[in-house]
Order: sequence, then C-alpha cells, then structure tokens
Amino acid sequence: MERSLETQVSQAVDVWLRWLPRWEPATHRGRIAPCRRCFGSPVLSAAGLGADVPHGVQHGLSTRIKAIVDHSVAEYTARNLPMLQTELDQQSERNRARSYRPAEGLEPEFEGLPLDPEPVPGAPFLFTISELAEEAAADVPALPPLTPAAKAALRQEVGLADDYANMIGREVCAILLHHRLRIQAAIAQYVEPQIEAMLDELTRSLDAPFDPRDSGDAGSPPR
Repeated sequence: MERSLETQVSQAVDVWLRWLPRWEPATHRGRIAPCRRCFGSPVLSAAGLGADVPHGVQHGLSTRIKAIVDHSVAEYTARNLPMLQTELDQQSERNRARSYRPAEGLEPEFEGLPLDPEPVPGAPFLFTISELAEEAAADVPALPPLTPAAKAALRQEVGLADDYANMIGREVCAILLHHRLRIQAAIAQYVEPQIEAMLDELTRSLDAPFDPRDSGDAGSPPR
C-alpha cells in the first residue's frame, strides 16, 4: 500500500533527526554561490530552519523532502502525461549510457551540491569532476529532435507537471509545520552547542593572538 504524504514526510524528518547528531561544522573554505535548492526554500521556512542554521543541516532535510515531491510528481507523470514520460524515459536511458556519473548515488546530505570546490585565484585545477562528467555526456548521442507540434504538447504537459509539483509542495509545507517543534529541539540540542563552541574558540583566539606557551615578551628579541 502506498504511504500517505504525511507518513512520508514524517519518516523523512525521522531519518534526518537520526542523522543530525553526526553533523559537524565544516572546516573547509565555504562556497560563494548560494545553494539553489536551499536558498529561499519554502520547505525550510515551513520546517523553521532559518538563515542562521548552517547550510549542511538545511541541505540534509531539503533534499529528503525534495525526493518525496519528485516521487509524487513521477507517479503523476507516469499516469497522466505520456509524452513527458516518454521524454523522461529517453533521457534516463541516455544518462545510463554515460560512462561516468559522479552525481548519482550520493547521500542526501551531498546530493545536488556542486561536484567541485570553488577555484582559488591563481591556482587552477588540472581537471575537475564536472569537466570529466561533461566529457562523458558528450560521447552519448543526443535525443532525436521533436516536431513543433510535439514541442508544444510537451510544454503543456511540463506545465501540468509543474502545477502538480507546486500543489504537492504546498501540502508538504503544511505537514512540516507540525514537525517544527521537534526539528527546533534537535537544532538546539545538536547544532547550537557546536556553533557556540566555535564562536568561543574564535573569541579566545582573538583575545590571545599569541601562543600562551611562548615565554617572554612577544616583541623582545631572542637572547
């Protein structure tokens, strides 16, 4: 029996809550561009995850909820939108034909994130994962062209799929409102203490810029 949307959302939140104690603040250089999946997401707003919550925490939940919406839209498309379903099936076959697919099979915490780090000025990469993936995709033949009539019909079905996705998204956001208290309680328990510890460490390093183990005056010449 197909699980209800409410059950799916509840289980997704449960899985995210079990993952959250393993989260740790990132120590690598952050990205400049905002995440297109999380920035301004109504899902995160409904869950009560504001801009003060680290992106890694946000992304793990938004990706899991997106998977629920995508699954619902896929079922709707398979039942009601034959042209769009055919196009998606052809695209899936084309993707499976690629020899290198680095963005597939990732954990929800990493799905949808850029494959490569931000470049450092003056230090170019010898190669990037994105470039390798693009080269593999270029070796696969393109899909056959569509007639103007087929393009128009396909655009209409895409519009219907978008409308359905928006409807499911609104329902999901309404369901998430009922989980805000336990989401915020988990943030207070597992995330905020780590952020406070980082801020305390930063404050101590600013107050004592020199290593306290150094003997003598920092400005005195060695004897």
